[in-house]
Amino acid sequence: MTAPSRGAAAHTPARLPEWARKAGPLAPGARDVKVLLRRQALHTVCEEARCPNLGECFTRGTATFLLLGDRCTRRCAYCAVSTARPLPPDPEEPARVAEAARGMGLRYVVLTSVDRDDLADGGASHFAATVREVRRSLPGARVEVLTPDFRGDEEALGALLESEPDVFNHNIETVPRLFPRLRPQGRYGLSLDVLAAARRIRPGQVTKSGLMVGLGETDEEVAPVLSDLRAAGVDIVTIGQYLRPTRAHEPVHRYVTPEGFQGFEAEARRIGFPTVYSGVFVRSSFNAEEVFSSGGVS
Repeated sequence: MTAPSRGAAAHTPARLPEWARKAGPLAPGARDVKVLLRRQALHTVCEEARCPNLGECFTRGTATFLLLGDRCTRRCAYCAVSTARPLPPDPEEPARVAEAARGMGLRYVVLTSVDRDDLADGGASHFAATVREVRRSLPGARVEVLTPDFRGDEEALGALLESEPDVFNHNIETVPRLFPRLRPQGRYGLSLDVLAAARRIRPGQVTKSGLMVGLGETDEEVAPVLSDLRAAGVDIVTIGQYLRPTRAHEPVHRYVTPEGFQGFEAEARRIGFPTVYSGVFVRSSFNAEEVFSSGGVS
C-alpha cells in the first residue's frame, strides 16, 4: 500500500489542487438531458449530490436516476442530498424512468435512490418495479442498481434481486473508524453483510461497491476495507476523491494524487478484484457501462 505521504497532504489542505479541478459550462446536449428529465419529473443523483462529472455525463447523454424523490431520511456528513420528511413513493415513477431511459437511448441504466427508512422495505419493491419497467422498455439494456442497506432486511433485498439486475451495487463509502461520524445511521458490518447476502441470495450476481478517500482515513486503513469487500464477494470496486459539496459538509482532509490512486488500484488488484476503477473523479456510477464492460468480473 502507498505510504500516507505519497498520495496525501499531511494536514487539511487549503486549496483545491489542479488535478482535482473539473469545470466547464453545460454543452447543448447536456441541456437536452436536463429538459427531458424535468419533463418526466425525475431526479438524478448527478444533480442532487452535486457530482463534479455532471457536465461530462449529461453531455454524453447519460445520467443516474434517483428514485423515491429527493429527500433522504439519513444525514451523512459528506452527502449533498437533502435530509427531510419524504413524500410517498410515486407509483408512476418506474414507468417514467423507463420512458426517459428509452428517450435517452441508454444501453446501460443506473438506478439509485435516497434512503427511505420510513418505508417497510426501504424502497426495495420500488427498485424492482423500476428494473422491470426498464426491461420492458429497453429489452437489450443492462441495469445496475445502487441501493441503500435496507437496514439489513434480506427479504427486501431478495425481492429486489428477483428483478434480476445485471449489477448490484452498495457503497461502503469509508473506513469503519469513520462510520460513527460520517454515516451515523449506517454500520460498516451491515454494509458488508448486504453485499455478501446479495451473492448468497442470487448466486452469480455481479456485485459492486465503492469508497471515497479524503474523509480522514489513512492509506493503511484502505487496504483492510478492500480486503473485507473482496471477502464479501464484491467483483467491482471504485475508489474516488471526496470533494466537499458545500461548506456545511465534511471538509476534505487530504487530496490524493493521481499516482496515489494508481497505488490503490494496484493494491485492489493484488487483493484479487477482477475489476477496479480508481481515480480522482471516480464515482460509483461514473462510466458504469465502460467499467462493467471492461471485463474480468467473476
